[in-house]
Amino acid sequence: MQSYLTRGIFFNILGFFFVFLAIQDVNQNEFGFFTYLLILLATMDIGTGIRMMLTHFKLKKSQK
Repeated sequence: MQSYLTRGIFFNILGFFFVFLAIQDVNQNEFGFFTYLLILLATMDIGTGIRMMLTHFKLKKSQK
């Protein structure tokens, strides 16, 4: 089982990758459905990643 920290970092990296793809799509094709889909995925992934990392630090702090 992976720790919350590892999963949080993975989700943040994935989210920033979706942000990168959305920026590239806007530069090439203007705003469209695919761009909004990428922005939605990035928002969910970054939010989940931050929440998992905060959970990891809260659990670590409570174990002390």
